[in-house]
Amino acid sequence: MHTQRLTLTLTALASAGLLLTACGTESGAGSEGDSGGRSVESSAESGEALTGVRWTVESLTLGGKKHDAPGDAYLKIGKDGRAGGSFGCNSVGADVTIKGGTVEFGQPLTTKRACTDGGRMTFEKNALRALGKEKFTAKVTGDRMTLTTAKGDRVAFSSQPAEPDAPLTGTKWKVDAVGDARTTASLPKDVADKVHLTFGEDGKVRGNLGCNSVTANAEAKDGRITFGAPATTRKMCPGEAMTTERKLLKLFDGTARYEVARDTLKITAADGTVIRANADQAGHADQKDTEKPAK
Repeated sequence: MHTQRLTLTLTALASAGLLLTACGTESGAGSEGDSGGRSVESSAESGEALTGVRWTVESLTLGGKKHDAPGDAYLKIGKDGRAGGSFGCNSVGADVTIKGGTVEFGQPLTTKRACTDGGRMTFEKNALRALGKEKFTAKVTGDRMTLTTAKGDRVAFSSQPAEPDAPLTGTKWKVDAVGDARTTASLPKDVADKVHLTFGEDGKVRGNLGCNSVTANAEAKDGRITFGAPATTRKMCPGEAMTTERKLLKLFDGTARYEVARDTLKITAADGTVIRANADQAGHADQKDTEKPAK
């Protein structure tokens, strides 16, 4: 009988400078490195079937009621014993003990974001609460994994080949939220589909801030973007458009950190303002703006 103690750590969080706090209880098994299904069933006694795979969380069943997971919930355990994940809002890490086909989770560490989507927060709380209470029996069949308690509560996962990250340059990034390291709020409805940024091969960023079009120099290197002073059009817009624009202007004329994960871009300005954007599914953006910013 082989015992493997896996210490889950969040190297991505450390590099982003996020603070972790202990909270509730933690979650299961995931991946780092190569993914892809296996054609045989395994009781996961050695832990090998659980590691080296990025596991997408599909659902959580508690007391016979099934709860579908948010689309970006995942858990991964690296083959070096270092792993992390998310159940829809915060990043999570914890200790895990795998012994004789059973999996037991310890006290988690999580970030402290308060997502405005109540469904995400509810799923996250349920998952953290469930995964810390009892031992689970792990079973891997092909590209599926289940963790099941003695009373029948279950977490279902699947593994899919990793999708490449969208390129920072040439992608039209549609901004959908602004906040800080603790809280991110969705954009107001009247500007939700208007705000976008595109980083060009010519070293410039172009887009719209919710009211006015913007152009600025933007040099990206080693996870940082150095923005020049922005040139914008000079319209005045009603509602929340100008408030949103003022928040977004904090990006410019300074250096910001950025991270791209699949189709999501996160930019953290020097003052701590966090901007989240998603790649436009229509593909690469047209570099031309319909309005010419004022010089």
